Amino acid sequence: MAFRPFFLMGSLLAMSYIMLWVLSLYGQLHLDVYGGIMWWHIHEMLFGFVGAIVIGFLLTAVKTWTGLPSVHGSTLVCLVLLWLMGRIFMFAIAWLNPGLIALIDLAFLPIAGAFLAIPIIKKRMWRNLIFLPILLLMTYANGLMHCATYLSDPTHLIRATNQQVFLVTLLMVILGGRVIPMFTANSTQTPRVGTIPILEWFSILSVLALVLLQFLPLALPAKWLAGLFTSAALIHFIRLFRWRFWVTLRTPLVWSLHLSYACIPLGYLLFALSLVSDIFNRSQAIHTLTVGAISLMILAMISRVSLGHTGRKIVVGKTVTVAFLLVFAAFIIRVFGTKLGMDIAYVYVVAAVMWSAAFALYLIKYSKLLISPRIDKKPG
Repeated sequence: MAFRPFFLMGSLLAMSYIMLWVLSLYGQLHLDVYGGIMWWHIHEMLFGFVGAIVIGFLLTAVKTWTGLPSVHGSTLVCLVLLWLMGRIFMFAIAWLNPGLIALIDLAFLPIAGAFLAIPIIKKRMWRNLIFLPILLLMTYANGLMHCATYLSDPTHLIRATNQQVFLVTLLMVILGGRVIPMFTANSTQTPRVGTIPILEWFSILSVLALVLLQFLPLALPAKWLAGLFTSAALIHFIRLFRWRFWVTLRTPLVWSLHLSYACIPLGYLLFALSLVSDIFNRSQAIHTLTVGAISLMILAMISRVSLGHTGRKIVVGKTVTVAFLLVFAAFIIRVFGTKLGMDIAYVYVVAAVMWSAAFALYLIKYSKLLISPRIDKKPG
């Protein structure tokens, strides 16, 4: 199943690329990469790493949703090779045409989306087709990011970054609403919290509005946009509070999900503050979403899926718990380090080492599991 190669290779990328970037940033390593080192760092984290995990998760989940086989075997090998070529070609700027590099990279998400759509359409599970337009919008964001380097236009880079980050956040809001209350109830043996339909609709619509504003040619006044971010933050704080974080404190696989989700409204609040004051800046807001929300939820979900889909008990030990804490600590240092009196140079290094170490711990615990048959001998 798709989670095996994509979780393994995505985590290897996460562990290594962040350290390559820091070493290059401080002149300890020279990387001649497509787009330049800053563009490469942003792109490979958002589309290389996150793209691999998202596709690995969705192409695995679709089998559970539909009961039909998902992409596997030689077809999956080809899809993985396409993703891998996109990563390798970024280092071949001296030998390959930039247009070819962009084309290979851009092909991955829509092709993977087609494999996702096939079983959903066969089963007519139209509710789950929502993920297809999200993947297509991610492809558009990726294309805009490539345009940014082709045109040397930093405004395209900022917009494409926002588009991808908010799209991934939208995925988290949709999937989080489906699974976090269920996981909380099942793991703590407590009643599942009932849904409030209007709150659920506003949770999704508030994020969807922020996504659309990044794609539409609209320029709202800063105070209006800050108001939208603040409203979204309030809605998601309420949603999270209803899920009862306090009952999960003895269950790392669940409190990590709550903690990651908490970074969504916090990130929106920092975005609002960055628009109307100089207390926080856009980089701190973005890294609240990318490191605190997206990375921690990724680590929690790939740990859970890696156990469940290989037939093992869904419980993590101290090693993976430490990995969760390292990602959260990396978020605290990266976003609030300068507020705590740390020099910005140390902030980058310490946060990068912690974040890289977290995915190294995941690989230590799960690499063998990801390349071994299920213990119950079932396929997958």
